[in-house]
Order: sequence, then C-alpha cells, then structure tokens
Amino acid sequence: MRDNVLWRKQSRIIMLLADKLNISPERALDLYYSTKVYNQMTDPKYGLQLMSDDYILEELIAELREPLQQR
Repeated sequence: MRDNVLWRKQSRIIMLLADKLNISPERALDLYYSTKVYNQMTDPKYGLQLMSDDYILEELIAELREPLQQR
C-alpha cells in the first residue's frame, strides 16, 4: 500500500478512535502507536491495512481492553 494511502487510513482510524472513546485526537494517537494493531498496520505481511476502517477500529479497541479484562 502506498505510504500516503496508509497514512490517510491510519489518520481516519485514529479519529474514529478519538470519537468512539471521547478522547482527544492526540490521546488517540498515543494509544494507537502503543498497540500491536499499529505494528500490524505497518507490516504488509499481515494484510490488516486492507481491512475496513471499522474492522481495524474494533480490533484496536479489543486490544486496548485486553489489560482491563485480565484484572
């Protein structure tokens, strides 16, 4: 995937995350960069960047909830 297309996709996902969690885009950006989803998005072997924004958002939220579920 071309870098500028991937960048725009990541931007949309970060904004969706901010809206869904009712947090600032800056906080959503920090959260996004700390996840496995981010690593998978930047590695073409996973193919995650080909999935819909909503699917990636759900994967991202599920990953962010994992530590809460382990308590």
